[in-house]
Amino acid sequence: MRLRVLAPFGLAALLAACGGGGGEGGFLGFGGGGGGFFASREVPLESQTPEQIYAQAEVQLDRGRPDRAAELFAEVERLYPYSAWAQRALIMQAFAYHADRAYEEARTAAQRYLDFYPADEDAAYAQYLLALSYYDQIDDVGRDQGLTFQALQALRAVIERYPDSEYAQSAILKFDLAFDHLAGKEMEIGRYYLRRDHFPAAINRFRVVVEDFQTTTHTAEALHRLVEAYLSLGLEAEAQSAGAILAYNFEATEWYRDSYRLLVERGLEAEAQGDSWLASIYRQTVRGEWL
Repeated sequence: MRLRVLAPFGLAALLAACGGGGGEGGFLGFGGGGGGFFASREVPLESQTPEQIYAQAEVQLDRGRPDRAAELFAEVERLYPYSAWAQRALIMQAFAYHADRAYEEARTAAQRYLDFYPADEDAAYAQYLLALSYYDQIDDVGRDQGLTFQALQALRAVIERYPDSEYAQSAILKFDLAFDHLAGKEMEIGRYYLRRDHFPAAINRFRVVVEDFQTTTHTAEALHRLVEAYLSLGLEAEAQSAGAILAYNFEATEWYRDSYRLLVERGLEAEAQGDSWLASIYRQTVRGEWL
C-alpha cells in the first residue's frame, strides 16, 4: 500500500528508547546511563503524542510483530479519536491485523475505515484489504465456499468502485481465480456423484459449470463429463450436443478426444441434436441463433 510520509520524528531516538527495555504493555522505556533517565523510567501511552505511538507501531511491524502493531495503532485511534493520526492508524490496523492473519479483525477495521472515510484516497486500499481478508482464507475446493462468494463480492466492489486505483488489476486477477475456484467446487461434487452413478445429480453440477462458469478452466471437462453421464443414461442426443460444443470450442483438448472416442464407440457423432439445453447453447454460441 501507499504509506504517507510521517511527520518528522526522532526515529533514531525512538529505536534507542525502545531498545532500553520496557517497550511493551503500553509503555515506552528510556534506556541509557546519563541524561537523568534510567531503564526503569517508563512513559505511559496516555502521555505520548500520536506520532510517538504510531512510530512504535511501525517499529513493531518492522520487527515482525503485527499483533502488537495492531494494538498500538488501535491506541492511537482510542487516545486521539478525531486526529489525522487516528485515520492513518485505522487503515494500518486493518493492514496489521491482516498481516497477523486475524482476518475478522482486519475486516472490521477495514469496514470501519470505509464507513468513516468513504471518500478518502485510502478507501480503495481499505476495500482491497477487506476483500483479501476473505480471499486469503480460500484454501481448497473441498471446503465450504461461503468465503469464496464473499471474496467475489468484495473484489467486485474494488473493481467497480475504484477502477482507476492501483488495486483494481490485482482485484481482477483474484476475482478470476476465485471464480475458477467456485467452478472447481461444482466439478468436485459432480465427479463425486458421477463415480457413484448418481447421474442426474452429477449432470446438474456440470450444467452449472457450463452455464454459469463457462469462462473458467473447468468448462471443457464439464462438457466431457456431461457426455459420460448422458451416455450412461442412454440420452444420446444430449451427449452428442455436449460433444458438439466440445468440438467447436475445445477440439485440441484431451476432454474432446475422450468424448469423441466414447461417441464413436456407440456409432455417434459430435453434433447438436434435438431441443435440449445443450443443443440450445450450441445453436446460440456456434450458429448465432437466439430465441
